[in-house]
Amino acid sequence: MSKYSAEIKISACKEYLTRTISHEDICKKYGIPLYRRKNDSMIKEWLPYYLEYGEGAFAKNKGNNSYSSEIKKQAVEDYIYGNGSIRDIYIKYQIPSTKTLRQWIQVYNANRELKGYDPKREVYMAEAKRKTTLEERKEIVAYCLEHNRDYKNTAGIFDVSYSQVYSWVRKYNASGEDGLTDKRGHHKTDEEVDELERLRRENKRLKRQLEENDMAVQLLKKVKEFEGM
Repeated sequence: MSKYSAEIKISACKEYLTRTISHEDICKKYGIPLYRRKNDSMIKEWLPYYLEYGEGAFAKNKGNNSYSSEIKKQAVEDYIYGNGSIRDIYIKYQIPSTKTLRQWIQVYNANRELKGYDPKREVYMAEAKRKTTLEERKEIVAYCLEHNRDYKNTAGIFDVSYSQVYSWVRKYNASGEDGLTDKRGHHKTDEEVDELERLRRENKRLKRQLEENDMAVQLLKKVKEFEGM
């Protein structure tokens, strides 16, 4: 269930359309996260539904909990063959966002399989499915938080694993958008880590030195044994 009531969504959409207050002030008023890029927010995802269905748009959750590979393919082909705009199609198929539809189109155009999602499928122990960009991780975290931290459903919609979504949300809560940056491959120097980590590193170095010394001693013994033969 969304943490934003139908009343909040309707009021936010109305105020955005009438321009009585700024987009940023609407977000502050209702506690809606304002994305840093392009001054965007969930309000712009709600607007097409509001414009299409009026105040009844949010009477119940418009988002599908399940997207079969056939539904995904049909939605993408509707767009490719000119049967509607991105906005028209994402409303028609009740897709969570235009970005999700664009993602499906990219997969389709790359001749990759549009896999279906069954919300009953077990995903908790699934390994990371694919690499993601920083912008994708921001979108996924925003969607998960907007939908009451529904990690499992978010994982299925965006074709990532439960553990990925959970980890990104946790990092976002701890460090904001900086926490979503992929820092793999960056090895901190001894000066950049705390005292405990420095001690751990020093311990590993000493162990390696001892192992190397022991190997040298064993090698020397072998040499002497060989020379004495």
